[in-house]
Amino acid sequence: MTKYQSWHVFRRIDIILFIDLLLFFVPISAILFYLHLNSIATFITAALSIVALTHILASSSGIIAAQVSNTASALLNATFGNAVELFVAIFALRHGLVDMVKASIVGSIIINVLLLIGLAMIAGGLKYKQQKFNKDSAGLSSTMLIIVVIGLVLPSLYSMIEGRSNQAMSQGVSVILGVMYLLGLLYMLVTHRHLFVVERTVRETKDGRRPIGPAVAILIGSTVLVGFESNILVSTIEPLILQTGLSQMFIGLVVIALLTNIPEHISAIGFARQNNITLSLEIGLNSATQIALFVVPVLVLFSSVFMSPPLDLVFTPFELAAVVITAIIANAISPDGVCHWFEGAQLVAIYLLIATAFYFI
Repeated sequence: MTKYQSWHVFRRIDIILFIDLLLFFVPISAILFYLHLNSIATFITAALSIVALTHILASSSGIIAAQVSNTASALLNATFGNAVELFVAIFALRHGLVDMVKASIVGSIIINVLLLIGLAMIAGGLKYKQQKFNKDSAGLSSTMLIIVVIGLVLPSLYSMIEGRSNQAMSQGVSVILGVMYLLGLLYMLVTHRHLFVVERTVRETKDGRRPIGPAVAILIGSTVLVGFESNILVSTIEPLILQTGLSQMFIGLVVIALLTNIPEHISAIGFARQNNITLSLEIGLNSATQIALFVVPVLVLFSSVFMSPPLDLVFTPFELAAVVITAIIANAISPDGVCHWFEGAQLVAIYLLIATAFYFI
């Protein structure tokens, strides 16, 4: 191992250790919340706790996923990989923060495609002149995003034309999106899995040798804590809006979307630095499609039964524009199978432009 490689390994360990140390904010956020102290401090400590818990969720589910079948691994990652988004969205809907939930859905899609992939390309491109990735995998995910756009646009267009939302239409679209997600898993894991083979990293191999029992216990415990911290976080959002003047849309699209995806960003950047940009793109694109094809249908159908008012798929023109732009760019990335740092800088710039626009809405 060279001196540079040694430093890179230690630096990566330091980052992971720092994230895990954020667990100290779990009891601090609870104390601040139950004593009804400063809402901004409560929000910040809960957000930092969620970042640490998200990393632990990802690590423990990764250990389990390395020892089960591909199908079980995919379902495990889809379920627990989006646990934070689900918890935050459910508690936000209970508090009536529907606009924030819709914005966080859009934010999670664009942040994974634009910011995550952009930063990964920059990180990899600063080390390698250009990097190659699996065009088939990237192409499938980017095409799925086109389906997502159609699914989100149609209920919104109906609302614009008729002047009202149609919950039955949102439910129908959600069912179709959910079915497409399952068919995508079937295609990638069963009928055409040879197109999506990614080399296991050394870390994944080591994870596969770890005992699964403690990982399951950690996964369950961290999931419970994520639910607890998500409730604290959401409970402080309305006071936060009053004190800062930020809108629900900006908090959902930028703040909530970013803090629930930080561990994925770190992983994607790490893989890009190891010249495995294919895995970085898959993390970003698959996370975006999982949000749209898995989390959205679950939220719409769940809220239709258990909440009032339920979540529909009527988005603002700005939100629709952001998703359409993201889908177009995702399809522009995949054809050549080659990327470089400047392409990453362009993606980050587009994300910053969208975030800036939402700040002023």
